[in-house]
Amino acid sequence: MPKPKPRERDAIMQALRAGVVPKLGLRHIQVGRAREIEEMIRDMNRIADRGSAIRFIIGEYGSGKTFFMNLVRLIALEKGLVVMFADLAPDRRLHATGGQARGLYAEMARNLSTRTKPDGGALASVVERFVSQAHRSAEERSVPTGQVIRERLEHFEELTGGFEFAEVIRRYWEAHETHDDDLKSSVLRWLRGEFATRTDARKALGVRTIIDDAGVYDHLKLMSAFAREAGYKGLLVGLDEMANLYKLTSSQARNANYEQILRILNDVLQGSAEGIGFLLGGTPEFLMNTRRGLYSYEALQSRLAENSFARDGLVDLSGPVVRLASLTPEDLFVLLSNIRAVVQEDRSALPDEALEGFMAHCSQRIGEAYFRTPRNTVTAFVNLLSVLEQNPDVKWTDLIDRLEVEEDGGEDLADVEDSAGVHSAHGDDLVSFKL
Repeated sequence: MPKPKPRERDAIMQALRAGVVPKLGLRHIQVGRAREIEEMIRDMNRIADRGSAIRFIIGEYGSGKTFFMNLVRLIALEKGLVVMFADLAPDRRLHATGGQARGLYAEMARNLSTRTKPDGGALASVVERFVSQAHRSAEERSVPTGQVIRERLEHFEELTGGFEFAEVIRRYWEAHETHDDDLKSSVLRWLRGEFATRTDARKALGVRTIIDDAGVYDHLKLMSAFAREAGYKGLLVGLDEMANLYKLTSSQARNANYEQILRILNDVLQGSAEGIGFLLGGTPEFLMNTRRGLYSYEALQSRLAENSFARDGLVDLSGPVVRLASLTPEDLFVLLSNIRAVVQEDRSALPDEALEGFMAHCSQRIGEAYFRTPRNTVTAFVNLLSVLEQNPDVKWTDLIDRLEVEEDGGEDLADVEDSAGVHSAHGDDLVSFKL
């Protein structure tokens, strides 16, 4: 594989040092999960063939859920899908009455990505592509562009919220024809769910509805249909940090969100959804806790129950739940080797002996957690490489035994006390070296 570009290298370094997943260059460091990835490719092909899919990506904190979901996101983009990803948070969830669900949709819409715009902000490009295609078709048929747009969006009126959606898209064409940038901006604000009141939407666009808390899932289905009309293969929706639903103190709020998940799950399993897929990332507690997790909702528990044969050590990846198996020590060695190849020049690269010594040290410090939940291990290794790069007179043998690494406790960043000595110049480290 060719060396990463400098931009990819910097993105990988900065993200891994912070304990988060890089959005660029994942192919340079990906290891393992071959069977799971094969299943995800099948899902993407199914969505592109006007089918649907839903997967619950389950793993411990730091086990690689977000990394895996981002890898699937890149696969979807390569398959020609539009992707909408967001993290759940206290102010962003699937069901609410105070604007939190609309806030989640707005975040997903801002992050909307395509193959040519993989970093988000692609909503305007999708709308422009649809309008441009309609305009070319109108010229070929010698009919008004507005007529073609109405014809192509006519079936939207059969969907919940589809009449207003189609009307808003028609308004975008009007803005395009009259060079009205304010009207274009209002259309995009509506499509992103940024109008808070119907009055504002009526003044700006002449429509009587907005994307509100109750209509999030319906508008995701509309966006999927619109993406296909614009020439894309479908839509992949990714929601990470689903454990934030598990943490809701109100049982009524939790159950309302679980009902929304059940609605999505039923639509997918029964074939009612078309050209759309869902990735939901969460911890085992979010799934299996019978008091507050998905298993506390009987209908969800019955649909997400594990295949009894899988409990006997056999693998079944055909169901909605994908449990991420732990990386093996061999996988982690390959991962560290890949990171080494990204960060260091061949002539100055650490020897394999150093990688083995690093892994042995981590095993002594935190046991098998160093490869079961490798986030902190990877961060410590990147910091080690950074220190060696900035202190060329220091040898790796002088650092390994003094390296401090802690087991991942479920937080975004481990709490490590600062120590006097050699530190990287790129911010706070998760690991320090007492020299």
